[in-house]
Amino acid sequence: MTEPLPERQHTRGVFCNRTLNLRGVRAIGYDMDYTLIHYFVDEWERAAFDHGCAYLEELGWPVADLVFDPEAFTLGLTFDLELGNIVKATRFGYVVRAQHGNQMLPFAELRRSYSATVIDLSDQRFKFMNTLFELSRASLWCQLVDRHDRSPLPGIKTYRQLYRIIDTALVSAHRDGSLKAAIVSDPKRFVDLDPETVPTLMDQRLAGKDLILITNSDWSYSQQIMNWCFNRFMPEGQTWRDLFDLIIVAANKPRFFSDVGPIYEVVDSERGLLEPHLGAIRSGAVYHGGNARLVEDALGHEGSQFLYVGDHLFGDVYVTKDVLRWRTALIVRELEDEISASANAADTSAELAGLMEQKGQLELAQSRLRMQRRHLVVGDKPPERVDAAIEATTTDLAGLDERIAPLARAASEQGNLIWGPLMRAGVDKSLFARQVEKHADVYTSRVSNFRAETPYGYLRAARVLLPHETPKF
Repeated sequence: MTEPLPERQHTRGVFCNRTLNLRGVRAIGYDMDYTLIHYFVDEWERAAFDHGCAYLEELGWPVADLVFDPEAFTLGLTFDLELGNIVKATRFGYVVRAQHGNQMLPFAELRRSYSATVIDLSDQRFKFMNTLFELSRASLWCQLVDRHDRSPLPGIKTYRQLYRIIDTALVSAHRDGSLKAAIVSDPKRFVDLDPETVPTLMDQRLAGKDLILITNSDWSYSQQIMNWCFNRFMPEGQTWRDLFDLIIVAANKPRFFSDVGPIYEVVDSERGLLEPHLGAIRSGAVYHGGNARLVEDALGHEGSQFLYVGDHLFGDVYVTKDVLRWRTALIVRELEDEISASANAADTSAELAGLMEQKGQLELAQSRLRMQRRHLVVGDKPPERVDAAIEATTTDLAGLDERIAPLARAASEQGNLIWGPLMRAGVDKSLFARQVEKHADVYTSRVSNFRAETPYGYLRAARVLLPHETPKF
C-alpha cells in the first residue's frame, strides 16, 4: 500500500516567487550540506569557530577567551569591510541597524555612518552573509574588531585585512578536512536527521525525474555522511546512491555552473581513487569536478527543464539562474521559526497596523490644521480654536506613540532579539528577502517539504498588490 502524502503545513510550505511547472521539470539537482543534510547549527558553527580560533592562536593572536554565541547573528546581514561593522539593510540597501565590535550603533552614529550609503553587494566593500556557514565568521569578526580597536592585532592595519585573515582561518578548517573529520566521527552530535527526505526523493524518481547530487564536498566525506543519513531510510538492498542518476563531488560551485572545469571519475569508491575523464559522462557514475554543461549533455535536457535546489544564494541559485537559466529553489531552514514567530505575533501585528493607521490619519489632520491656521491668522492674533485643535492632536499623537513603541519593539525582535525577522527590515523587506525574491523561483525550509506538493502540477506565484492597488482610505 502506498504511504499517504503528508498534509501541507504553512511552516513547511513551498513559497513561490515565479510560477514553476513541476511537470516540465525533467531533472532536479541537489546540493548536500544544509540542503539534503541539515546540521545542528550550534554544534557545526561552534566547531568551525573553534577551528578558526585554533588557527589564529597559532598566529599568536589573543583568542583563547573568545566565545561563540549562535543567537547573536542571523542570515542576511552584511559585513562592512571599510568601517568594521555588521549591518542589516532593507531591500533598497538602506541600513536600518548596525553593530561595531560587540556594540550596536546608536541611531545618531548609524545615521552619520550610513545616511549617504547604499549597500551594493557588487561593491567589494561589502560581503553578504549568504548561508549558515557565516555565523561563525560573524562571531569571530565582531569580537576581533572589538579587540583590534583596543589593541591592534599583529599585522592588521585595516578591517579588510582582518576579514581576510578570518576567512583564511575558517577556510583552512574545511580544506584540511579536520572539521568534517570531526563530523563523521560523531554524526549524532552534528546531523539533524529528516526521515522524510528519502521518501521525497523516491517520489520524484517515481514521477520520472532525473536526480543529481552536486556538492562541493569531497567523495570521502560525501559517501560517509550520506551513508549515515540516508541508508537507514532506504528500501532493503538499496543505498543512497540508488536515488541519483549522477553524483558530482568537489564541484567547485559556483564555477561549476559558469566555467568549463576538469573532470575526473571516481573509479574506486572505497579509496576515492580518481581517473581523468574524457568525453560524455554516464548515468550512475560518480565524478569529481566538471561542469554543468556536461550534466545537460548527459541527461539530454534543456536548461529550463532543470531545477537546482541549494542553500547558498550566490553559489547555488544566483549563478545557476543567471548563466544556465535553470530553475532554482532555495533552502532556508530558519523559515519555520520565522513563520511560527509571525503567527504567534499576529494579534500584536494587527494592533500595531491599526495604531499606525490612526497615527497617519492624525498626522494628516494636524497638517491640514496647520495649513488652515496660516490662512486664518489676522494681524498678530492667532486663531485660538485651531490652535486648540492642533494641541489636541499633538497630545493624541504622543499617546499613540507611547502605545506604538512597545509593539514596534516587539515586532523588531521577532526571530532574533538583536536583528529581528530574517525577511524584514523595519516595515520593509530585508536585503536578504530581496535576494531571495530576485534569484529563487521558489523557497522553502527543507527538501522534504516538496513531498506535500505534486510533481505533476504547478507551484503558482500569488498575485502581488502594488502600493497604488492597496486602498488607504
